[in-house]
Amino acid sequence: MKAEGKNILVVGGSSGIGLSLIKLLEEEGSNIYAISRSPADDWPAGVRYLKGDVTEIIEGVETFLPEKLHGLVYAVGSITLKPFGRLNDADFISDFNLNVLGSARIIKQAMRSLKNASGSSIVLISSVAAKTGMPYHASIAAAKGAVEGMAVTLAAELAFQNIRVNVVAPSLTDTPLAANLLSTAEKREASAKRHPLGKIGEPEDISKLISFLLSDNSKWITGQIIGIDGGLGALKTG
Repeated sequence: MKAEGKNILVVGGSSGIGLSLIKLLEEEGSNIYAISRSPADDWPAGVRYLKGDVTEIIEGVETFLPEKLHGLVYAVGSITLKPFGRLNDADFISDFNLNVLGSARIIKQAMRSLKNASGSSIVLISSVAAKTGMPYHASIAAAKGAVEGMAVTLAAELAFQNIRVNVVAPSLTDTPLAANLLSTAEKREASAKRHPLGKIGEPEDISKLISFLLSDNSKWITGQIIGIDGGLGALKTG
């Protein structure tokens, strides 16, 4: 993937997709910078870490990052599932702040280092629910829809600086964030059956796609929303 020697920032890398990505990037020889509320016990040696909460302004990001940053991945997310009538303003604001404003703040703070790389890649994470109507997803689908809109706008705005911006949109993935949805064998089986490929996603499925989007192998790809969802977002097989 031509990742050796690249400087990559992963925001939210202490579990799930972000943790999987950090381990994969380390195997590929990247220099990894991580921002999260807490470090992971099983991070590879050499991960550079800055403690921070993305729902607030994180101090010191610019000085923490290297002069040249080749990739930025915002792997922070939420799963707010409620009937529409039970959602309140705080639910919508919380999801928007975490998913949209948090990523916007980090991208702004990293922009100097991204420009200095003379060719860099930003990857954001959305959800299959942003474009596929699903009950109880109104708040998170609204936030992820905003992520997608911001991403394609940034892709257009930053293209002349050779900064690519893409989005991956997974379906249900076996991560700590989804633990309540997969807490029994019955729930896991029902969730798997909803996907045309008959299974739920694994963190490695998503991190391998992100790694590709960070690499030089994707140097002509920008402004794309890429579904990685077992076919759920595009296929009807039953």
